[in-house]
Amino acid sequence: MTVVNKTGLKIAVMGAGLIGRRHIEQIVREANLHSIVDPTDAARELSEQYGCPWFASLESLLSADKPDGIVIATPTGMHVENGLVCVSAGIPILIEKPIANNLDEGEKLVSLAAKKNIPVLVGHHRRHNPIMQQAKQLIDEGAIGKIVSVNAICWLYKPDDYYDVAWRRQKGAGPVLTNLIHDVDLLRYLCGEITEVHSVLSSKTRGHDVEDSAAIALRFQSGALGTMSVSDTIVAPWSWELTSGENPAYPKTDQSCYQISGTNGSLSLPDLGLWHYGGKKSWWEPISKTVMSVENENPLTLQIRHFCDVILGKCEPLVSGYEGLQSLRIIHAILNGYRLPLWSQSTIPR
Repeated sequence: MTVVNKTGLKIAVMGAGLIGRRHIEQIVREANLHSIVDPTDAARELSEQYGCPWFASLESLLSADKPDGIVIATPTGMHVENGLVCVSAGIPILIEKPIANNLDEGEKLVSLAAKKNIPVLVGHHRRHNPIMQQAKQLIDEGAIGKIVSVNAICWLYKPDDYYDVAWRRQKGAGPVLTNLIHDVDLLRYLCGEITEVHSVLSSKTRGHDVEDSAAIALRFQSGALGTMSVSDTIVAPWSWELTSGENPAYPKTDQSCYQISGTNGSLSLPDLGLWHYGGKKSWWEPISKTVMSVENENPLTLQIRHFCDVILGKCEPLVSGYEGLQSLRIIHAILNGYRLPLWSQSTIPR
């Protein structure tokens, strides 16, 4: 294994499930795996595999040693509880999305971290993708002019046996919170703050207690308008998972799932297709497409590398606790199906 930019930092991981294991794989490349915290036998076996200490609880970890940082990849309901303990102990954290189950709990964590000046990063790892960094640069440089309209599609089909696990059929586990929160975060990153939300949800196809589909209209602080659509019961190639090639678990298609359009051009993602006129802007004139290129790199790797840089004081968090909380605000508005002015209501420190 080739080690790139490896630091001497010691990073612990709480939660040895699917995403926790992916974090562990990146930590051993970028830093030192301090320990694994998870009460299961599988986690203990994993710690033996990696040759690091195993702890059944966060309390037992902190009574034995203090890592330089902790990745919290536990179930969402435990995020704030674990995060508050870590922040109180003065330990920077990278906490998986969503930052909390509800806004009140999330605000407690973000407020405490601000008071103690302890970094809290939220695992919206897609912001670290070089595709998104290139898209952000293009938009900020005015390549498409003033943004007028935005469209995001998250259509996929989760196999029926996915729902054999009971909690996946219950409130809080639908595609809005599980999947669309990533798309919301990316639109906020690229296009600015969302100030109004209108949404309709349906559970008619699968008939579970949680939604299987949603359609959303958005207004951005800039005045741009947007639409989003999500469903986990549609056979289609249009989702970030299937179009970006970011996660090898999903077969890649040649489609796009976002369109961001402005007064000088339009950008499709993740293919980085820039549409523009060569001369006069008119629907009677030929329109051309330029495909921008970037070097592919695993965003989870870049996220852990960034976490290390934040711990070392080299930079500020790309996705802070405040940013994670703002994306959660949008999701809560979508799930409640109402119009809500969002950006001006937050008094939480950035």
